[in-house]
Amino acid sequence: MHTTSPPVTPWYKQFWPWFIIALLASSVTFSMVYLVASIRYFDGTVAQDYYRRGLAINEQLAKQERAGQLGLAAQLRVDALTGDVIVDLQGQRRPEQLHLAWIFPTEHGRDRHLTLQRVQQGRYVGTLDAPLRYRWYLHLQPTPGDDAAWRLTGEARFPHEGSIALTPGI
Repeated sequence: MHTTSPPVTPWYKQFWPWFIIALLASSVTFSMVYLVASIRYFDGTVAQDYYRRGLAINEQLAKQERAGQLGLAAQLRVDALTGDVIVDLQGQRRPEQLHLAWIFPTEHGRDRHLTLQRVQQGRYVGTLDAPLRYRWYLHLQPTPGDDAAWRLTGEARFPHEGSIALTPGI
C-alpha cells in the first residue's frame, strides 16, 4: 500500500510565519515611533529638590493670603496687535514695578517673564516680544522669584479679547 503525503508548501506561503513577523515588525515600529516622540517632546526630569519644593506650597498659599489681606486684585489686558500688556491694580500696595510670569502648563521652556512699569496710580504697562497663543497660567508679583511678599494668580487662553481677572486665590 502506497500512501501519498500532501505536498508541503514552502514556509513563505504559509500564514503563521508571516503573522509572527508582522507582530514583531509592528512592535519595532511602534517602539521607534514612541522613542522619537519621547525625545522630541521631552518634558524634563523631576527636580532634585522636589521634597523641599513640595513643602514650599505653604509659602505660596501664604503669599496669596497676604494679597487677599491687602485687598489686592488686578485686571489684565493684552493688545494682540501691539503686544502691550496693561495691568490695573486695585488695593493698598502699588510698587514701582510688577513682575508678570506667563506659565505654560505643559512645557517649562515656553514660560515667559515680563516686568511692568507703573505709568500712573495703579496702572502698569509692559510689552510682549511675541504674540501669545494657547492657555497660560498668570502670576503677578511685586518682585520676580519666590521671595515676593504677595501674589495674584489667573488663567487665560490667548488670543483673548477683554480683560482677565487676577485674584489672590489659587
